[in-house]
Amino acid sequence: MSADLRLSGGLGDEPVFKLSELTRRSSHMMTRFGLLTKKQGMPSQDFNQHWEGVHGPMASRFSGLRGYWQHAVTDKEQFGISHARGMDWDLDGFSELYFDDEDAMISAVNDDSFAPALSDETDFLQDVKIVACEKHKVVEMDLDDGPYIKRMTLLKRLPGVSPERFRQEWLETHANFVRRWPGVLGYHQNLVVGRYHGSRTEQASHDEVPVDGIVEFWFRDKEAAAELYAKDIVTETQEHAKVFLDTITPYFVESRQIV
Repeated sequence: MSADLRLSGGLGDEPVFKLSELTRRSSHMMTRFGLLTKKQGMPSQDFNQHWEGVHGPMASRFSGLRGYWQHAVTDKEQFGISHARGMDWDLDGFSELYFDDEDAMISAVNDDSFAPALSDETDFLQDVKIVACEKHKVVEMDLDDGPYIKRMTLLKRLPGVSPERFRQEWLETHANFVRRWPGVLGYHQNLVVGRYHGSRTEQASHDEVPVDGIVEFWFRDKEAAAELYAKDIVTETQEHAKVFLDTITPYFVESRQIV
């Protein structure tokens, strides 16, 4: 894979950016999410057993890997979101892998340790799309040793909204709204800076992988989340979302740490 990976906007005549140009302002680790759809007809229990017990140990041997989580989808309801759901997505899991930087992520794909995990995908996955992200911790996670639930959400920008404008609206304006939400246990933004589908060495277009951001949100429980979404500040935040977001696609997940 070339170090001058490029990101295609896929929405009209938008500029094309080098991945390094989009990430140079961030000191965060590179986060690589796999957006997973299980093999057609495969029971969810079998999918999760294979993912954790067979695939997990293979992926854990990737060179330069700093952390690895699996997030199994448990609920696909829209729950509190007034925005339209993305029709492009029907996921069963999110993989989340951490690397020091872009070069380390590229090296892992080219290393011999990557091949067994890639080959194994056909045994339990119907489709996998990959996004490389900058992680921004707007509200640091603080679970206070209590119970919690987690929701992960795919965001797609409106047609005509450029990647740079999306970045500004989400990372600045929208984040400032969320900082005012009471009772949030954690809120992280993952800004998509690279996309892959099929090939792991050639960038995919926005049309092929139509996602611009991934939200990680932690709540104490669904009752607390429902109370939160009834508040005026959340209504204001969702009104702001109409300025730059086309679809919002949430999933409740159960998370397990592999590395």
